[in-house]
Amino acid sequence: MNLMEIFEVAYKYRALFIEGTIGTLQLAFITVFFGMILGAVVAIFRMTKIKVLNFIAGIYVEIIRGTPLLVQLYIFYLFIPEMSPALKDLNLPVYFYIVLSLIINSSAYVSEVIRAGIQAVDPGQKEAAKSLGMSNYNTMVRIIMPQAIKNILPALCNEFIMMIKETSLASTFFVNELMRTRIILQSTYFLSWQPLFVIAFIYFVLTYVLSKGVHLLERRLSVSD
Repeated sequence: MNLMEIFEVAYKYRALFIEGTIGTLQLAFITVFFGMILGAVVAIFRMTKIKVLNFIAGIYVEIIRGTPLLVQLYIFYLFIPEMSPALKDLNLPVYFYIVLSLIINSSAYVSEVIRAGIQAVDPGQKEAAKSLGMSNYNTMVRIIMPQAIKNILPALCNEFIMMIKETSLASTFFVNELMRTRIILQSTYFLSWQPLFVIAFIYFVLTYVLSKGVHLLERRLSVSD
């Protein structure tokens, strides 16, 4: 393996690699941000005493977590437009269906993170708040959530790191992200293996730096315990 050849490819096509990296980060951020919102709703349903909502949320989480992401991407890309003529008539871009699929996938994992973070708070604090006459809303907002966030935030950051790697599957549908750079370079300049090493290095740097950031965040949060 010629390292100089890899360095030359990295430098010569740096604009493509930078564009792909930005696309990957944007895709991961959008996915986790909206996945967090949807995941919060699913987590509430999972903790509610309303059995129907609890059951639906439980099935949702188990199905999403129990099937491969690539299969979900294909279902959203091929089946959803066919199932809804209105969506098909809108002629939405592939990016929409891929992002939607990633958001739903992320929401199933984030919902469990949020649920576990809330349930990790000592139940005695909720009972103490009730004895002081606090409403359920005030108890959740002022007592439970500030403590739960300390448990949830590092896990959400880890979900973002995982999603950076998971978005590589979007290249199957020619969505603009890092792995698509390899497809462009292979089809245009017949570079098959060289871009893979550059892309692997970029993924490693992104995940390593972010992982160190998460560890630092966890240490900062633990100081205030």
